[in-house]
Amino acid sequence: MALGLSFAHANRPGFVFGLRRGMYFLLLRTMRIDILTLFPEMFKGPLTESILKRAVTDEKLQIHIHQIRDYALDKHKTVDDSPYGGGAGMLMKVDVIVQAIESVVAQGVAEMKSEKRIVKNKNIIPHRVYLSAGGERLTQSKVEATAKHEWLLLLCGHYEGIDQRVIDGWIDEQISIGDYVLTGGEIPAMVLVDAVARKIPGVLGKEASADFDSFSQAFDGKREYPHYTRPEEFRGMRVPDILLSGHHQKIEEWRKNKLT
Repeated sequence: MALGLSFAHANRPGFVFGLRRGMYFLLLRTMRIDILTLFPEMFKGPLTESILKRAVTDEKLQIHIHQIRDYALDKHKTVDDSPYGGGAGMLMKVDVIVQAIESVVAQGVAEMKSEKRIVKNKNIIPHRVYLSAGGERLTQSKVEATAKHEWLLLLCGHYEGIDQRVIDGWIDEQISIGDYVLTGGEIPAMVLVDAVARKIPGVLGKEASADFDSFSQAFDGKREYPHYTRPEEFRGMRVPDILLSGHHQKIEEWRKNKLT
């Protein structure tokens, strides 16, 4: 598609989000992210602009969007049902979600094998993440750990959530972007993809750009120091003299002291 976004469906292989080269999976640092959602159209803008667009163009990142409803088991494409024991709202069904997860994983393995991105006989599965308000809060250290995975599968919940059996048997980790509740997991998935993509080598051009983000290990989890650029003075507000001095050691000391 013109926007570069990939949609994959149960009845067809889908469009590939980015070009791919035939190299072994462990030798080529191209992260693959599969996203399972009931609302694929939500991802068109956020994942096809700016740094993420360049990451895909430069073959550092592949993103595949999958419509969960395509994996429903009845002609009505039912994906939710009322919870046992009663209660408000509807739950996404275990049989549908597991069918989606297993099909997407099988499809991904087959595609990577055909591209020779998986070492022969190596058992490769994605790190499966459920975006949930009940998950562990997303921090920069969590982003850095997540970025070490070569393949991510993100499950976006909706309604009142998903059947617990999915979490117990087919999810490796639950992640929350904060102590509040959203309508679904799509926006948290976008946040996670954006944050993780910054940590992929080569995505930002200069590796130091990501290494020195706020809350990164380089800053001991602290907020980054203030930044200034031209003009030197604006409406009575001047750039600190130390930054104009050219004394690199003192500048580094000033920046270190400004971390919060």
